[in-house]
Amino acid sequence: MITITFITNDGKQATAPDNSNLLRVSLREKGGIPFKCGGGLCGTCKCRIETGIENTDAVKPKERNHLTPDDLAAGFRMACQTFVLGDISVSWVPKAR
Repeated sequence: MITITFITNDGKQATAPDNSNLLRVSLREKGGIPFKCGGGLCGTCKCRIETGIENTDAVKPKERNHLTPDDLAAGFRMACQTFVLGDISVSWVPKAR
């Protein structure tokens, strides 16, 4: 099992099986990562892997449509396209209220 810490959601933690999709875990466990399409088309689920970037799978082509090389170097990923292989901490820009 892996542990995902949702920093922007008051540090909420969730456990999930290895190789779990980050957005699906967020939805199931009320992690709070914003989303619209869930399929890599809109870019709404852009988030930053603060710790554990090495515990994520390879960047997908759909992510490269929304994230610049600088974004990727800074640890940004799209939650809908990211599979988690070990413990991570993730943050994002909260939606305006």
